[in-house]
Amino acid sequence: MNKSALLLVAALLATICFSCGSNKTAVKDFDAQSNEDPAITAKIKKGVKPEPDQEVAVIETAKFGTIVIELYPNLAPNMVTRFKQLINEGFYNGTTFHRIDPEMGIIQGGDPFSKDNDPANDGMGDSKYPNVPGEMSDVSFERGIVAAARKGAAPLGEPGPTEAQARDTANCQFFITLKRQPQFDMGYTVFGKVIQGLNNADVIAGAPVTEGTDHPADKLEIKSITLQPRPKYAGS
Repeated sequence: MNKSALLLVAALLATICFSCGSNKTAVKDFDAQSNEDPAITAKIKKGVKPEPDQEVAVIETAKFGTIVIELYPNLAPNMVTRFKQLINEGFYNGTTFHRIDPEMGIIQGGDPFSKDNDPANDGMGDSKYPNVPGEMSDVSFERGIVAAARKGAAPLGEPGPTEAQARDTANCQFFITLKRQPQFDMGYTVFGKVIQGLNNADVIAGAPVTEGTDHPADKLEIKSITLQPRPKYAGS
């Protein structure tokens, strides 16, 4: 990759932060070289085909219909376990899709702070449980992929978490990609994919936002997320 292309990628990634905590720093350029890159690469699960769990996660929204997600415990066993645990506790009921970006094709939800009426704290909430270590794989971020949100790494030379440390900060928030996002490949924990209702996610992504932000102008409420037998959606 030439110098101009690297600068372009770095500029794009500097605008991206899927924060699941209070530290909203920029994501480091994945192409940047550092002495931690070999250690990061060694932890990436490669060549593993996603195998759906026997249960799917069914998101019922207040205004935009249903989104059905198949889960991949063979790729990300800890994140799938956490997601299912929070679903069974009703953690996500009443939260919102608090971040939408139609240009990038991303919707993000799962923050308990999104239940209140203060959009300024959206994106900063965690569950009561410890963070989940990163479970990165080489599954491409295609349309419909569901991944765990995490903090971004501090820019090189500045204080804050390294990229390796930031990868272990997933907790409760998740995002759905609505188009191919190669810059996310091997940088976030993929733990599922939308198998039904992706058109509803498209509508959510196109909702009006508060000017100058990626916060929806109106609450995009998640009424509930439940676990249901996958055979009910086998034809999806």
